[in-house]
Order: sequence, then structure tokens, then C-alpha cells
Amino acid sequence: MFQTIVIAVLGLAVLIAHLKDNLAGAQSLSRTIVVAIDGSGDFTSIQEAVDRAQKGDTVFIKPGVYAQDLTIHSKEGIKVVGAGADYVTLVGDGSYVGVLHIGKWPYGASDIEITGLTIHDHGGHAVGIFNARGVTLRALHVKGLLFSQQVKEMRIENCVIGESETTGVQLADSQAVLIGNVIHDNDHGVNVVGKSTVRIERNVILRNLFEAIVVEDGATVTLVGNTLVKNGSGAAFLGASRNDVSGNIVAFNKLGFVIDPSSHTMVSFNALFNREGNYMKATSPPTPAPELMSESDLVTDPLFADLDHDDYRLLPTSLLVHRGTFPYLGALPPVDRSVSNDNNYRQTNQTNRK
Repeated sequence: MFQTIVIAVLGLAVLIAHLKDNLAGAQSLSRTIVVAIDGSGDFTSIQEAVDRAQKGDTVFIKPGVYAQDLTIHSKEGIKVVGAGADYVTLVGDGSYVGVLHIGKWPYGASDIEITGLTIHDHGGHAVGIFNARGVTLRALHVKGLLFSQQVKEMRIENCVIGESETTGVQLADSQAVLIGNVIHDNDHGVNVVGKSTVRIERNVILRNLFEAIVVEDGATVTLVGNTLVKNGSGAAFLGASRNDVSGNIVAFNKLGFVIDPSSHTMVSFNALFNREGNYMKATSPPTPAPELMSESDLVTDPLFADLDHDDYRLLPTSLLVHRGTFPYLGALPPVDRSVSNDNNYRQTNQTNRK
């Protein structure tokens, strides 16, 4: 009996080792599938390459303009990597609203990474993400709306998103981090709605016709270390939203913060410098509410390196360097002191006024 048990245990150990070896072997077989519009890769169709990809695979897209749509669903753990946003452009084929779709009801998608592409809009949408988890968008240039609904663990990083006739980034019932992006020239910059939980950190959001950021419904947002400039308003916190707002520069907009009394909004260590009001109550029209200002907030010219040419680094003489626990407020580190002594910076800064 004892010998039978020993043999069974040894057999199980051998089986486990064999399964581990097979798993390691499967992982080592992860492939790079090449797409080239000139036929020099494995596929000319991005969709066909993605459909063929399995967990651990990378689809690499060579330079070119691709008149193709792309839908990624029922996939886990794949990467789509372009040769660079300056070299690979998806313009769509006109079949759908939007060009890139990740996830799809009821199939979903998980652990998907997209990098190094320019994506144009079609029908007002560029990118749609639905019913997905673990989506990373990095180093993309998105020309149009980026929309998500019921997405968990999403990260949007170092992207340029703009030129939408509606909103740059709209997040509905989603969990996301936006970090290091430039979001520009839309009607609204970022709109967070529903039961979303979002962290917006170190982004430059500029030249949006209305608000740079709007938070509505029951959304929860942490807004830290951003630069919001040349918009209709810096940020609006509406409805029953909950917001922690610190370390931001909100300057050269028409209005600064617009806060609905029904929201729960905490502000600290922000710098505001806007044309018609810095702290406003969300009435119609908004009314001044200087009592909303935190003792740690400042109303001062940020002293940008070159406001006219969208250089939003701070000069070393700015009061926004070394504030509280922040080495600097806003999205961008200050200009190096040796560079800031250049006459061009000093002369340009004379125009950097409200």
C-alpha cells in the first residue's frame, strides 16, 4: 500500500514538472507578427494579424497609412505596436463609427497594450473601449474622441489627444489613470461620468472651447499636478462627484474652478490665474465664490517659459516651485536655471501676463 502511494506521488510530481515545462515552452513561443502594407510582413491586414495572435504575442505594424478599422475582442495578453505615431496611421475604411475598438459586449478583452500609432476619427469617434480590463494606451496620437465604458484598470499615458468636435477623452463607469498626456483643441478636454474612478496626473490640457475637465454624476476623480491653460474653464466639478484637487496650475482660462455645492471637492496647493474668475459656484451663469479658495492655494502669474508658444515649464523664479510637498506645481518640471538666464526667456516672459 505504501509503495503504491509513493509511486502515485512520484507520478504526480513528474506530471506537474511536465506541465510546468510545457507552460514555459508555450511562453517561450510568444511570437512577433509583422504587418506591412507593402506585403513585406506576415500580413497586410492588421485585423487578420490580431485575429491570429494568441496570448503573449506582439503584432508589429510597419510604417504606412492603413485604411483599415481594427477591433480587438475575445483576446487576452496581446500587444499591438506601431513603428511610431509619426510613421503609422490608421484612418479606417469607413465601415464603422470609430477606427479602433477594444472589447465588445459580451466578449470583452483583457491585458491589451496599444502603442506607437496615430488614429484618426470616423463619424466623430477615433477609439472606443468597452467591457474590457487592463487596457494600456501609450504614445498614441488620437485625432478625435477616445471613449470608454465599463472598463477597468485602464492606463492612458504619454498620448496626444485632440481635434475632436466633442470631447477629447470621455470615461463612463470606468477605472482609469491618465498620466503625461497632452489633450488639446476639443470642445471639452476630459469628461468623467457615471460611477467612474479616475486619476488625472501631470497632463497638459489646453485650448478646449469649454472646460478642460468636467466631472459629473457620482464619479470620483483625483486631479493632481496638471496644467490647464487657455480653455473656456479649467475644471467643473458637478453633481454628486467626489474630487481631490491638488498641485495643479489653472491659468489663462476664462474661468478657473467651477464647483457645484452638491459635489464633495477638496482643493489644496493649486495656482490659479484666470481672466474672469478663479473660484466659481456652478450656477447659471457661474457666480464668483472666493470662499472656496484653500489657504494653500495661490492666485499668481505662473511665469511660464513661453506662453505664446505653449511652453508651460516654469521659470525658476516662479512662486510655484517648491510648494508644500510638491517640487513644482503643474505638469512640467521647471526650466533649468542656466537656460532660464538666456535673454530669449527673459524677454518672452514679459508677455506672460494676464
